[in-house]
Amino acid sequence: MTLGRKGGLDNLLTEASILAERGVEVVQSSRGGDITCHYPGQLVAYPIFRIERRPGGLKCFFRDLEEAVIATVARFGVSAGRVEGRTGVWVGNRKICAMGLAVRRWVTWHGLSLNVGADLGLFSNITACGLADARVTSLVLETGDHTINIPRVKEVFVVEFRKILAPAALVEG
Repeated sequence: MTLGRKGGLDNLLTEASILAERGVEVVQSSRGGDITCHYPGQLVAYPIFRIERRPGGLKCFFRDLEEAVIATVARFGVSAGRVEGRTGVWVGNRKICAMGLAVRRWVTWHGLSLNVGADLGLFSNITACGLADARVTSLVLETGDHTINIPRVKEVFVVEFRKILAPAALVEG
């Protein structure tokens, strides 16, 4: 589990020592956002971009990442989108993708975690992203298709990512 810059231990529902006994570490991170989980069953992407001269700057880059995820899950039959005032990608009030970026010298780092697998049990130990009214979901849970796997989702994400983010990178050289 990681705590972002906005995150605090107040959203950790299980004592860190108990989690440590189960082999789960709670680590402070320099990314944006609150607390989240990282585990097998997630597609994690940490794109590194120089955004100094990228049209729209950081805000546009963030929206483009969200759009790449929205397009990816759509290819699996899941209708997802944005929720005003909340980061990441949502299926109704269920968060399917958490995002937290950091920028140093106009270069992005950190990124996103798209939940693919059905096992979201680790999330029961936190208030995900500090949002008490939100739930977490995954591609497998939304579709009921247990054959969806990380390699296939990664393949689709790379295609959608390139469609949305590559044109701006090529324009900038």
